[in-house]
Amino acid sequence: MEKRASFRTKLGVIAATAGSAVGLGNIWRFPYETGQNGGSAFILIYIACVLFLALPVMMAEFVIGRHTRTNASHAFGKLAPHSWWKYIGYICISAPVIIVGYYFVISGWSLEYVVQSLIPGGLSAQSAAEYNAEFNQFISTPIKPLIWIFLFIFINHFIMIRGVNSGIEKAANIMMPVLFLILIIFGIRSMFLPGFDEGMKFLFQPDFSKITPNVVIRAMGQAFFSTSVGMGILITYASYYSKSTGLGRTALTVGCFDTLVSMLSGILIFPTVFTFGISPAQGPELIFITLPNLFSQMPLGWLWSSMFFVLVSLAALTSTISLSEVSIAFLQDARHYSRRKATTVMTCIYLSLATLCSLSFGALNHIRIFGKTIFDACDYFSSNILLPAGGLFISIFVGWYLNKKLVCRELSNDSSKKPWYFDILMFCLRFVAPISIFLIFLSGLNLM
Repeated sequence: MEKRASFRTKLGVIAATAGSAVGLGNIWRFPYETGQNGGSAFILIYIACVLFLALPVMMAEFVIGRHTRTNASHAFGKLAPHSWWKYIGYICISAPVIIVGYYFVISGWSLEYVVQSLIPGGLSAQSAAEYNAEFNQFISTPIKPLIWIFLFIFINHFIMIRGVNSGIEKAANIMMPVLFLILIIFGIRSMFLPGFDEGMKFLFQPDFSKITPNVVIRAMGQAFFSTSVGMGILITYASYYSKSTGLGRTALTVGCFDTLVSMLSGILIFPTVFTFGISPAQGPELIFITLPNLFSQMPLGWLWSSMFFVLVSLAALTSTISLSEVSIAFLQDARHYSRRKATTVMTCIYLSLATLCSLSFGALNHIRIFGKTIFDACDYFSSNILLPAGGLFISIFVGWYLNKKLVCRELSNDSSKKPWYFDILMFCLRFVAPISIFLIFLSGLNLM
């Protein structure tokens, strides 16, 4: 078996881990969740959920990963041998495989829109209805979406096959600054739009009458989804950390970066939709139907449209890289595959699953799993069942089962001094996180 890699620099640790959290959940999901759930009131609850729900689970994953220095599946068996806890690792392995299958579909769409934005007349519809018709026609055709999806998968494959340092770390060190630069450019551009003041009011002036139990549940779910906890990604990445990496500081930095990207996405999108009189409560179609329509009405619309979909593509790639690494690391550790062989095997699986998800919008639309298309079933099963289950058991495992001295040693980098936040962390892992995640689970199953 190849020697286990480690991130070489502190910048690499932050860039790669932040890249695992920053993704489509920030650029694609956060704006429409914010728009549908009351704007700034939702954001305040979301930030609180990141601090008291997502970050504790993130640190729990860091502890598991760095202490065991193995993949997400084997980590539980190593810490709790001859017990049923080892089966939790299988949840952490299976969830990213299912998620990345449909993520590649959305990622392929973003590449198509980059190209269409740059081609004169590529995005030339005259109304939102026409953009909607063009989008639906595109995703329902069998071949064209697959071309872009396969291209995106092969880009992902090229990065992953190069390993942790030359692949993941190097790509993150390049992509994350570019992603932030594009967001900052859009933020500056938004300042000159007529709807900027109204967009900022929507984002930063809370209306507490908008807060309902459902808004709280949605904010918890978004915090959980956006920071990539419960998927085994952070366990896997932490297994590449050195003993000098501060786990608490890294978690806080990643949480801040993740929230900052979400907020910058809001600054990008909401002044634009208010400028053109569009409802901020539009759903997932916001980025592929509404925004292209709005960009086409702006001066240099092709530039803003292409830059936006480059941003979406980068966010998607940071997500697919981290999701892919979970199963690749598993094959390297469990099957003793070389990096090249493990990556190739998983790429073949992703090609198959992404093909099924893509065709479910057209040729395979008649195939239903519990009444859902293949794409929707993958999304529902992973987001509403596997992720909450993974996060719930990780919280309970570290909060109630794992030796507290071991947790304290990892968080303090083998220092005898207990971190100031240790008792707060353990309270969150024992009570706050399990109860909150269980509520998310019930909500996802429409049981409350």
